[in-house]
Amino acid sequence: MVRLSDFDYELPEELIAQTPLPDRAASRLLHLDPESGAVTHRQFREVVDILGKGDVLVLNNTRVNAWRFKGQKPTGGEIEILALKEISFGIFEALIKPAKRLKPGATFHLGQDVTGTVLEGGEEPTRIVQLSCEEGDLHAKLAKIGEMPLPSYITEKLDDWERYQTVFSNSNGSAASPTAGLHFTPEILENLKQKGVKIAFVTLHVGIDTFRPIQVDDVTNHQMHGEVCEISEETANLINHATGKVVAVGTTVVRTLESFAIAPGKVGHGRQESKLFISPGYTFKVVDGMFTNFHFPRTTMLLMISAMSSRETILRAYGLAIKEKYRFLSFGDSMLLFKTTRCC
Repeated sequence: MVRLSDFDYELPEELIAQTPLPDRAASRLLHLDPESGAVTHRQFREVVDILGKGDVLVLNNTRVNAWRFKGQKPTGGEIEILALKEISFGIFEALIKPAKRLKPGATFHLGQDVTGTVLEGGEEPTRIVQLSCEEGDLHAKLAKIGEMPLPSYITEKLDDWERYQTVFSNSNGSAASPTAGLHFTPEILENLKQKGVKIAFVTLHVGIDTFRPIQVDDVTNHQMHGEVCEISEETANLINHATGKVVAVGTTVVRTLESFAIAPGKVGHGRQESKLFISPGYTFKVVDGMFTNFHFPRTTMLLMISAMSSRETILRAYGLAIKEKYRFLSFGDSMLLFKTTRCC
């Protein structure tokens, strides 16, 4: 049995990166050998030296919507809403604070003339809410009053909102950034292409699975909420004809590729909802390696990277990263790890 309590570690608060570096590619890169546990300390722009001809680098092109709203209840009490996805026009699945005091039928005001009503409880901890305005374009007004939904552990102001977007983002719909991709620059991507690395894109709009904590110690009982992901025929062809490694940028890309696996090293294409939960013991069918940021303890992301290596190796690497004062979480540094062989 895989126990969540075995994936705990002490994260010093001062290592949680509050702001991005001025230069995206200046982040540090911890290059981990998953078998030996050997670590090489690099700068992120050195990925051009690591990846080679025939490799396929797969990125998530989702773009974050500015859908965090602050408002008031009729009593004057303050509320905060994070709209995760629009189910139909003006109807959103959302996280609300304080959720316990906003039962179905409760109303609130968000600013401008935008008002809201809680329609029903969604799958915990979400609610289904309806947003509307008396006149004008609802989405235009939401764009004016909305804020970029930075994680709650980031308390410093972000002056340039584009720094919470990847440079290749072009598909609106995400509640959070696929942060493993924040380190890439147009120059790095162009240099990789010049080396013969194929660049491919998938789409997974980050939703509740990113925010939902694991509530059980026996992780086999954890249920994923489900996030919609897409792979184009072009991307599927690049992966299916790869002559090198398939390298995913971030846990969202790993989940997407593995959800679409139809055979070892092969994926289908289309659109589907993924509820795939990857934890130690999982056999990777498509992904040979991955870039990832440093994650909180006891999270689905930490379990996933432990599945690619081992719990002991990952926790040792995290211990070293803490000792070397790597920057953690969304605006932090990067890790790169590979499998040794592809699934057969």
